[in-house]
Amino acid sequence: MEFKDRTVIVTGGGRGIGRGITTAFALNGADVIICGRSQPEPFDVKIKDKIHFIEADIREAEAAKMIVEAAVAKTGRLDTLINNAGGGPPVASADASPRLTEKVIALNLLAPIYLSQAAYAVMKDNLVRGSIINISSVSATRSSPGSVAYGAAKAGLLNVTTSLAMEWAPEVRVNAIIAGLIETEASESHYGGKNGMKYLADALPMKRMGTPDDIAKACMFLADSENSYVSGACLEVFGGGEPPSFLKIAEEAHKLG
Repeated sequence: MEFKDRTVIVTGGGRGIGRGITTAFALNGADVIICGRSQPEPFDVKIKDKIHFIEADIREAEAAKMIVEAAVAKTGRLDTLINNAGGGPPVASADASPRLTEKVIALNLLAPIYLSQAAYAVMKDNLVRGSIINISSVSATRSSPGSVAYGAAKAGLLNVTTSLAMEWAPEVRVNAIIAGLIETEASESHYGGKNGMKYLADALPMKRMGTPDDIAKACMFLADSENSYVSGACLEVFGGGEPPSFLKIAEEAHKLG
């Protein structure tokens, strides 16, 4: 897939899944605008000139228009917006403060809405048949104990996706990716170290966790203008899913006799 002379915005594009997405699009010719609250680590010399960083806190509503306008000012156009930035600390639901809940919802749900609105306006005005891709999570489609606000926001993002795909067609396509367990630089601390990650990987159908590149390839498919009839899709990139816990419990009970 070729993205030469195309401009892509990737929120949170400097690390984790976002860094993988940024790298893939830049290697395939796109100018990539990334944003975050701090300067990212340098990218490979082969692509560093294709990547442009904007310091912004996307939880602030006014940041959306600023990021989109900066992208257009830098490259002259906008073809794809990838709402990747997200996350939230694990916390017992009974202890989650209103401030924390509001911040998690702002990052994972409100920011993608505001950015999508700003991107759509520019794409429509410039007659660009653009693409918006929302990075959701398996937390949107199953229970999410310990991260209720995050799971609820990611579930809401799927509804945003299907609703905007219908409302903004045919000018702009809107799709989502439901990401499974993805290995990034933060995985060891999140999943209990290398042993925890190996245990998780062995329990998955594909016998490995996903990688940022797996998500990047799905993004390139959805962004490719050749796939012009793909809109409103919620693409699961999770290697077959997570086996239900009752199977493990039943297996252990059988061993105990």
